[in-house]
Amino acid sequence: MVDRDLALRARKVLDEVPRHILSRTAAFLLLKDSRSSYAIEGEKPPQDRIQRWGRAIGEAGRHPIDIEELLRLQSLVIGDARFVKLGLRTEGGFVGTREHPGLRPLPEHISARPEDLPDLVSGMIAFDQEAASALDPVIAAAVLAFGFIYAHPFEDGNGRIHRYLIHHMLAERGFNPPGVVFPVSAVMLEEIDRYRHVLEDYSRRLLPVVDWRPTDGGNVEVLNDTADFYRFFDATPHAEFLYRCVHRTIERDLPEEARFLRRYDSFCRRAEQIVDMPDTTLDLLFRFLQQNEGQLSKRARTREFAQLTDDEAAAVERIYRDLFTAP
Repeated sequence: MVDRDLALRARKVLDEVPRHILSRTAAFLLLKDSRSSYAIEGEKPPQDRIQRWGRAIGEAGRHPIDIEELLRLQSLVIGDARFVKLGLRTEGGFVGTREHPGLRPLPEHISARPEDLPDLVSGMIAFDQEAASALDPVIAAAVLAFGFIYAHPFEDGNGRIHRYLIHHMLAERGFNPPGVVFPVSAVMLEEIDRYRHVLEDYSRRLLPVVDWRPTDGGNVEVLNDTADFYRFFDATPHAEFLYRCVHRTIERDLPEEARFLRRYDSFCRRAEQIVDMPDTTLDLLFRFLQQNEGQLSKRARTREFAQLTDDEAAAVERIYRDLFTAP
């Protein structure tokens, strides 16, 4: 994957996209990544939070990673922090479930001890500012992002910040074209089972060497010195998976979205030659056709587009099919 020089490939793909299409492609992919990152966590936040986190992803690489930046990101991710303690954890942490009754933890992954977090986070910051520069950008992104998620330094928000760190490293190193975000979260969501398998690759081997006991509050308390287990891990599967995600965004997502927007613009131009309507109404017409495999539904013909004649409706349906359903 390193030898394929995907950064150069991405630039060649985008060189073929007109500038006005490229800006819209970039905006769509940014929003797609933000929405997917929340979906991976099983959350459906309001649109303004998705857009706010999307703007943060769009600025990835512009701010150095330090503790203040990580805290800023956590605050953006959480939004309403009334029931979440912001900042580094002061208690144990784990990923998994609890048995009933008694709320005894059933961990699939045990996070770093809270007393080790300041030093571990300092190590991540040092890696970003120093050691990462000697590594391939995607490999460096995998090391930083998956190292962060294994330590799990916050009470909440770790997963989305983990994926943000991928964007940070790629942008900081100039791997992705300026203004374009590779929607790796969208690929992770599509391949959620493979993503979870990669996350569990190290967790499965880590769990047997962590000595812990349950607390009265249903948490875990780690009894042995585990800091080095989070400092040093084999990131090979993680780098391979991340390269797979980046490769798919370059070879599939970027060109497909640009191609879709070209066809959408062509649909709008041709439809306007049949009937003049505002852009918002034209977009609504397109979405009705998109939702019903190129045909206007009975509801659309009797309500929103009742003023279209039968010939006009048939004509816009033909335009859609020509552009979006032709082989």
